Amino acid sequence: MSMKQIGFADVKIEGGFLGKIEQLNEKVTIGAVYDRFNETGRVRAFSCTWKEGEPDRPHIFWDSDVAKWIEGASYVLAKHPDEELTARIESVIDDIEANQWEDGYVNSYYTTIEPQNRFTVRGNHELYCCGHLIEAAVAYYESTGRDRFLKIMMKYADLVDRIFRVEHSAAFQTPGHEEIELALFRLYRCTKQEKYLTLAKFFVDQRGANTLDQPIAGGIYGIYQQDVPPREAREAVGHSVRACYFYASMADYALETGDEAMAESCRRLWEDIVTRKMYISGGIGSTCYGEAFTIPYDLPPESAYTETCAGIALIYFSQRMFLLEKDARYADVIERLLYNGVISGLSLSGDCFFYENPLEINLRNHYKIKATANQLRLPITQRVKVFGCSCCPPNLNRLLASVGDYMYAVDGDEIYVNQFAPGTARAGGIEIRTGTDYPFTGRIKISARGAAKLHVRIPGWCRRITASAAYTVENGYAVFADNTVTVDFDMPVAAIASDSRVWDNAGKIAVTRGPVVYCAEARDNGGVDLHTLTLSPGAVGAAGVLPAGPSGLPELELSAIRQLPTPGGALYYPAEESAFEVFKLRLIPYYAFANRGEDDMLVWFTRER
Repeated sequence: MSMKQIGFADVKIEGGFLGKIEQLNEKVTIGAVYDRFNETGRVRAFSCTWKEGEPDRPHIFWDSDVAKWIEGASYVLAKHPDEELTARIESVIDDIEANQWEDGYVNSYYTTIEPQNRFTVRGNHELYCCGHLIEAAVAYYESTGRDRFLKIMMKYADLVDRIFRVEHSAAFQTPGHEEIELALFRLYRCTKQEKYLTLAKFFVDQRGANTLDQPIAGGIYGIYQQDVPPREAREAVGHSVRACYFYASMADYALETGDEAMAESCRRLWEDIVTRKMYISGGIGSTCYGEAFTIPYDLPPESAYTETCAGIALIYFSQRMFLLEKDARYADVIERLLYNGVISGLSLSGDCFFYENPLEINLRNHYKIKATANQLRLPITQRVKVFGCSCCPPNLNRLLASVGDYMYAVDGDEIYVNQFAPGTARAGGIEIRTGTDYPFTGRIKISARGAAKLHVRIPGWCRRITASAAYTVENGYAVFADNTVTVDFDMPVAAIASDSRVWDNAGKIAVTRGPVVYCAEARDNGGVDLHTLTLSPGAVGAAGVLPAGPSGLPELELSAIRQLPTPGGALYYPAEESAFEVFKLRLIPYYAFANRGEDDMLVWFTRER
């Protein structure tokens, strides 16, 4: 492939919103996640010394949690060497090396708890953990030049190749939870050893195309993306994280081999997700049942599952699709997630997390059942420091530490600018400097050396742009022959409606400004019942843009219409007797909700006709 992203290590973000998030991750979140993993026994599990009756019994997926943390920490080290961070990683590698089986096997749970049963239960995350450990090893090697961990995981990958591809001696053919496919493509790119490419292709090709794999639970093949072979897939199905990890690996397959049938399948799947199954925040996976995609247009806001990891997986998928197609739509989805549905998983303090990211909180629904101790199953209302299944926090570590990966790409001597933050980037003989306060305003100044053309993404939300030089439009990019340009994206406050088939949003609108989705919290609005408010598109367009609040981004103020309480306290009454008043509504960026205690929150408002 000729199109290549400029890696995060060659991108220096110098402030701005993305720089702030990158720094928060480096200064706070990396350490907070390690501390929780240390306290809960995840780090210690690699010593394989746990005994029956002791606390913190190792779990089947703990290796993946720590591996993602190592990957994220490695990205930090690539830019900022740190002895303490390095020592923590090396300590884990010491344990992994000491407890690696002679044949290469690495898994703290099976080594400690049931060594006789390795590779017998498809749903027990062995290959998933292996994949994340491989990615961590590659990241650590590429960031520091230290190859001990890489050699350990190459030996394990060689065992997996023998057991699964050569001997077929495992009890299953493909992993229950996809991820190792991505890792093997990455290991191939790092080592240039064809056997890892062969194994990656094997796992992709075998999915949904062999008789050995059986449904893991519930008798439904689709939940694990094994209902059809990958080239025949027509619809995104099943567990949304597993799905997008797998679809990303399918895109890797197409990138590495030029397989057009695989690429076309990826296009269908991506289109299905973003045009029928994606929330306005970019979140995916609408139900807690199977953490899965459901039917098209089923996007309930209050019960939205929208796991943080699923958003990150969609970023990975979209980035690979961009590298395949050079289409700005893929970068649009990445932007939507970076500013909304992924960073909502992180508290403003940087040390607490959401697994689920709902688009509505109605506290009455959380506490309304009085007859029993049970309540409705809804997402939690406050972020926590660690989960029993704590996959999302370290996934944020690795994404936010490498956010520079998504900003620039080069195709020969042509530069693609996908995300906007102040700073510099270098690739070969090309140098880029960007100046902007995006997303406060839509002004971007870009200067480049060594480039024949400059492709600047026109965000999908933008309806009008002005530029300092002539340009053409290709695949959603403003294409300049000039190497120094200033582009202004008009960034009004906008009222957004959804397809009428999204029945939960029928007759409703949401509010955005640039890439940022906004929400209301009751505490900013006198505790008013947010569901009694109606908004008109005209009032939204006339909204006032306020200075940045605690989120670091501007807040909004606009006029709404509030329905007043029932006249005389009647439960029902003639509609013509309804009373209304003008109400000043304050909105904050969606990603910053639930940082000040429990509160009602709303993204979709009833539309005033």
